[in-house]
Amino acid sequence: MSGSIDDTTLLRGRNVVLRPLQIDDVERVAAIQAEPGVVRWWGPPDEAELRRQADGTADEKAFAIEREGELVGLIQYHEENEPDFRHAGIDVFLAERAQGRGLGTDAVRTLARYLIQERGHHRLTIDPAADNAVAIRTYEKVGFRAVGVMREYWLSPDGSWHDGLLMDLLAREFDQA
Repeated sequence: MSGSIDDTTLLRGRNVVLRPLQIDDVERVAAIQAEPGVVRWWGPPDEAELRRQADGTADEKAFAIEREGELVGLIQYHEENEPDFRHAGIDVFLAERAQGRGLGTDAVRTLARYLIQERGHHRLTIDPAADNAVAIRTYEKVGFRAVGVMREYWLSPDGSWHDGLLMDLLAREFDQA
């Protein structure tokens, strides 16, 4: 399967639209990522990497998350295409003002549906910080289950190591409700 997404690909959720990240989005996405409630988990934005995602040269495939035409976040996926280990992983962040409104759940569910139905994945993973309870609840609403704690998994912006929670979702368990 090709890993590219067409510039016209639109993934529609209940309340969000996911569209391929464009170069014109980079500044706005970087500003969202720099917000205190986002940078805490993601670290400072890397505009060069965002540009690579927008021009399609990055390993991850990124979508802008829109709500009523307004860019409110970013969701991306990466694929492991080794046949014996094939799966996809998801990462997501939302602007502070868009959090707590169900938009993250909608975006993750929408991308999960695409990865399972269109990209043919039988398993998806996501790996929030183990102490990011809000993100974990969001992913559980989509059907992700905790698999295990990855100790000292990520280096936070403050320079300390933190645990991550590995979660996965099997296609046969995916509930689109």
